[in-house]
Amino acid sequence: MTPARHAAITGWGEAVPPAILTNEDLSTFLDTSDEWITKRTGMKERRVSHLSAIELATIASSRALACAGLDASDVELIVYGGCTNEEAVPNSASGVQVALGATRAAAMDVNTACTSFLYGLSTATAMIQSGVVRTAVVIGVEVISPYIDWTNRNIAVLFGDGAAAVVLQATDTAEGVIGTVLGCDADARQSLRVRGLGCGYANREVSLGDAIWDFDGPVIFKRAVQGMSGACARVLAEAGVSADQVDLVVPHQANLRIIEAVAQYAGIGMDRVMVTVHRYGNMSAATVPVSLVDALREGRVAPGSLLLMPGFGGGLTFGALLVRWGQRVTPLGESAMTMPPCDRSALELVNEVRARQDPHGRSLKGLMSPVFAESRRPA
Repeated sequence: MTPARHAAITGWGEAVPPAILTNEDLSTFLDTSDEWITKRTGMKERRVSHLSAIELATIASSRALACAGLDASDVELIVYGGCTNEEAVPNSASGVQVALGATRAAAMDVNTACTSFLYGLSTATAMIQSGVVRTAVVIGVEVISPYIDWTNRNIAVLFGDGAAAVVLQATDTAEGVIGTVLGCDADARQSLRVRGLGCGYANREVSLGDAIWDFDGPVIFKRAVQGMSGACARVLAEAGVSADQVDLVVPHQANLRIIEAVAQYAGIGMDRVMVTVHRYGNMSAATVPVSLVDALREGRVAPGSLLLMPGFGGGLTFGALLVRWGQRVTPLGESAMTMPPCDRSALELVNEVRARQDPHGRSLKGLMSPVFAESRRPA
């Protein structure tokens, strides 16, 4: 297969659950309020999914393919980015492959938490540039609501569910990802941990779905701003681009104050930043692609636009991609795949999860017992 110099984004689609969990809903079972949440995070509402992550990813991918005017049979690679996988074996990307009918596609999962879409987009771009494939679907998806510690207001108010996907196609035109910086601030990996996800909890009498979050807010805030700001500065410098040339920043949506700080360090006004945190909260791996799809729908991406996409997540991973948009900003078609209706409110869905969880009771000992990499390394 002949290598291409670039991988253009030619299709995009999202799958955002219809059930909306508001700040007022959260105040019915947490000691919190709309004012408290909004002041600290900028969040007003978030989505709670009645579908699995693979189902959301499949709908988003189908919409992205229709947008690009392609069929599932055209896809040669599926990259599934997220950390709330239905299964570890088989992988989630294979579930999307079979649901789409993309029988020619290779399928791989990427888990770098909130940066999974950015890492996946970088990976798929490199595979197209090296000639391994010519058409790829890259997904950012998270269904995190079943694993949230709903007793912890510092965690429960932050996260939401959703998915979005893009289609990449080989091209010799200078578009798609034109600059990449990826990294990991692993010395602080223990500051963000979801206890209860992973094989380290096997045979420890932990009920799946019982989760306690290690979440050091001040450390995460500081490292997030440093990681994203540093990555933005590096990717712009390496591409020979100034901040003034960036048309739109599409950042990870972890917290409005983090977004504002990163924009300030980059020297880019908030009028050139896509903000969706008030609508969706932090959807982890889905935040950047959902924000991108929303930006296109709202007309904030023009032909030839230069986009800056920074992110930060568990690990602590970080990165920034520089993307040159192509000439098309409207879909070529629409997918026939629709989202099944939800017959419950978001609060009802959350209360069902809460009724089954007991992380601080039956699972507490097992959740706190594993010893992790940072504690095992030589002094």
